[in-house]
Amino acid sequence: MKILLNDLDDPKVKVAGNFMYPGFVLAGTDRALMIDCGLNILGPLYLKSLGDILGPGKPLDYLFLTHSHYDHLGAAPYLKRKMPSLGIGGHEKIEHLMGRESVIRRMTELGDIQRPLFPGLEEDDTSLGPLTLDLKLRDGDVIDLGGLRCEVYAAPGHTADSMAYFFPEVSALFPGEAIGVPEGLDGVGVQVEFLSSVEDYIATIKRLEELKPKRIYMAHAWAFTGEDARNFFPHSLEETEKYRALIEKYLEEAGGDAGRAVETMARVEYDEKGTIFQERNAYLVNLRAQVALIASGNK
Repeated sequence: MKILLNDLDDPKVKVAGNFMYPGFVLAGTDRALMIDCGLNILGPLYLKSLGDILGPGKPLDYLFLTHSHYDHLGAAPYLKRKMPSLGIGGHEKIEHLMGRESVIRRMTELGDIQRPLFPGLEEDDTSLGPLTLDLKLRDGDVIDLGGLRCEVYAAPGHTADSMAYFFPEVSALFPGEAIGVPEGLDGVGVQVEFLSSVEDYIATIKRLEELKPKRIYMAHAWAFTGEDARNFFPHSLEETEKYRALIEKYLEEAGGDAGRAVETMARVEYDEKGTIFQERNAYLVNLRAQVALIASGNK
């Protein structure tokens, strides 16, 4: 079954923030954890949601990040300012990246572009800044929330710092964008998300498939259960090969010129087809990285 996160009714998993930029909240008997925290401008919305989900006076103990993109960790600095005891975890590369002024500036720009999509946001200081990790997570780490364990999996390919989180007690996987994301209004298609390595991306999909999750909580908009969860992995692998071939075709038609290939591909695949609902500027950032990766032969 495919379920829009707006319609999710799950006693173990709650959605904080906005369904397109979800923060997934899971609570054990001892501690509570949120996975990802989207756009920085949505910081107050995540904070309000956490109060509604956890109840008055109940803290969020951990915030784990799937990777270093602005729409997955944007609100982390804001939440840390509001909740100083919050333990933020993720790949160690995130801390280094978030220490670069150019990265903070670009993330801020990408967040501000989307501000008109969220009218009526609460006014507060949601500015981005350097981010220190309290937990530098590694493959194989296990965090016990009390009757609910979070297993950490390195999941490179989308980015080099991608992590996925699996909760065996409820057979729930939170892959970020490590296995791709559903595409289109019906979530039937797959938006392929390799950025750092095609081969690592494929290996990650195969590895996470071995967990046989009964539920996959996608990075944007959707949750898959049962047969749809099982089928997403082979579907994503198939679409990855098709997408690699598609980029190669655009590069060939552009005479190997990556810039021209990106321009044509964005016009046809994004503007004309209209099935990709990622914000256009963010889409172009990713597309440039994907085309450059294929063009370089560093797959």
